Amino acid sequence: MDWRERISVDANICHGKPCLKGTRVMVSVVLDNLAAGEPVEAILKSYPTLKPEDIQASLSYAAELARERIVTLPGAV
Repeated sequence: MDWRERISVDANICHGKPCLKGTRVMVSVVLDNLAAGEPVEAILKSYPTLKPEDIQASLSYAAELARERIVTLPGAV
């Protein structure tokens, strides 16, 4: 899976922070929940617009950032 298919940046949504496409759920919110030990099922229940693929995309995005490279997001200004 390519995380770019599920994550977008729009200056008019969530102050331009990376969000899961079609939602106003920021990737950082998903990652914060995972880091706090929330089970995937609980995150999906709390954010019913999300799909399991969104959780995986968020993790893949974080892994990409952790490689210390510049990551260009579609629509980034």
